[in-house]
Amino acid sequence: MTTVTKRIVVLAGDGIGPEVTAAATHVLKDCAAEFSHHFEFIEMPFGGAAIDRCGAPLTAETLEACRAADAILLGAVGGPRWDALPLEKRPESGLLGLRKQLGLYINVRPIRVRPALLDVSALKPERARGVDLEIVRELAGGIYFGEHRSEGTNGNSRASDLEVYTAPEIERVAQFAFERAERRGNHVTSIDKANVLASSVLWRRVVTSVGAAHPGVKLDHMYVDNAALQVVLAPKQFDVIVTSNMFGDILSDGAAGAAGSLGLIPSMSWGLGPSLYEPIHGSAPSLAGRDVACPIGAISSAAMLLRESFGLHTEANAIEHALDRVLDHGIRTQDLAAPDSTVVGCTAFTSRVRDALQENFSHFERYGWGV
Repeated sequence: MTTVTKRIVVLAGDGIGPEVTAAATHVLKDCAAEFSHHFEFIEMPFGGAAIDRCGAPLTAETLEACRAADAILLGAVGGPRWDALPLEKRPESGLLGLRKQLGLYINVRPIRVRPALLDVSALKPERARGVDLEIVRELAGGIYFGEHRSEGTNGNSRASDLEVYTAPEIERVAQFAFERAERRGNHVTSIDKANVLASSVLWRRVVTSVGAAHPGVKLDHMYVDNAALQVVLAPKQFDVIVTSNMFGDILSDGAAGAAGSLGLIPSMSWGLGPSLYEPIHGSAPSLAGRDVACPIGAISSAAMLLRESFGLHTEANAIEHALDRVLDHGIRTQDLAAPDSTVVGCTAFTSRVRDALQENFSHFERYGWGV
């Protein structure tokens, strides 16, 4: 088995971010030790924590460290203590800036319902069972990066946000989505609002053109309002969803309800620079420091990092198997609690996952993963 040496920048961020990134880092270190890999972890300030320490959410030093990394692991950013700051100075602006500076223009959010968590899904078990889809979201354009204007005061106030897309921006995310689908179920659903928005008319036209070069992949188009309904009524119809920045942001949080919690969902931001991995949940300031946060999204993000950036599929699968084994034994954090479950904190849950991971390693040594 090939030994790899990689540098991982850790941006713990705010709220529960430090707690869940610590969980993910412990698991990554266990994998590195077992397979004789060398992972160098470099912790850098980011988000609100960086504002407090350095006066800005994204410092030049943090950006330079991220550029030199092989992958980036992020916790969460933001919180009410920084809400009074102008938009361009809040913790979230650091994340937008990092994505832009690293050329990360695609976000992938896998939505998979774990069999042991059917009872916490927002859907009936028959609808939730077997849900396994990916949301491919354009990340560097659209309304989030368009011009934002605000003028006037009181009753004369006026504000606007500009949605802009170019054909090349749409083409590259569509191409990525079709290639993902070719490794999955050969089905892409493109989400837009082409009956109202000019940007969506262009989106649909470009995605259709890209789809013509992938005849083995079925392409559907769906309006975003209907898509919001369908991810609740019939989520198993989806394989790969491709959509714009804002629509992807909204739909992926809604689709997380099928899995049962935002705390379960990992993500990858991909593009020209090192990929960034993070759970899709927020910083949850009310939970910070109480050792109650769910680390599953962060640990799954670590598995995604190993698979997508480092090509370490065996190690990534070991982590996912360990998570499923712990959940199968009824061990849960408080957000996933059920009458017959054993509720533990973030630290204890991570310890159980690490124990299960060691059991997986022992099984691997004796029999191999193919058994």
